Amino acid sequence: MKYSSEKEIIRGCIRKERKAQEVLYKKYYRTMLGLCLRYSKDKAEAEDVMLDGLTRIFLKISKYDGRGSFEGWMKKIMINTAIDNYRKNLKHYYHEHIDDVDEEYMASSKIPDNLSRDQIMSTLQQLPPGSRMIFNLYAIEGFSHKEIAGKLDISANTSKTQLLKARKTLQKKLIQLNTITYNTSQNE
Repeated sequence: MKYSSEKEIIRGCIRKERKAQEVLYKKYYRTMLGLCLRYSKDKAEAEDVMLDGLTRIFLKISKYDGRGSFEGWMKKIMINTAIDNYRKNLKHYYHEHIDDVDEEYMASSKIPDNLSRDQIMSTLQQLPPGSRMIFNLYAIEGFSHKEIAGKLDISANTSKTQLLKARKTLQKKLIQLNTITYNTSQNE
């Protein structure tokens, strides 16, 4: 059977047809791996998280009700899989508490705009796991500190602290990278 539409792919996956699962994998591989890379320390861990997430997708696909985007539904499962991986492996790291976070600093953080996606992703993966997880959940996925605290079993203040640290570290590293990139291009 040919799987030319999303609905056909979903129906095939519900029937546990290997070809439909393969088509789904090939169609969404890059998107899902990119999402998992943001939450992982390296590509190998990201691939493990993605494969675990795909397994969950295949097991739960019959529960997709057709409302909203199928890709969005899968991303939610991938994010939850990445969170579970974080909890399983690194839950006890980075639990600090503060009373106030410099929100003005957070709002004024500037990232150079001439860096490539790969340069930014590489820099993001250099963050400590706890900071990387919180940065992704807050800055990219749009979760609140209260929601992050609930998902990771930490306080909202710890989430704020880790976000501040992540932003400061990212800003510093990206500015350094931008300077190196700029100086290299000037010397050519």
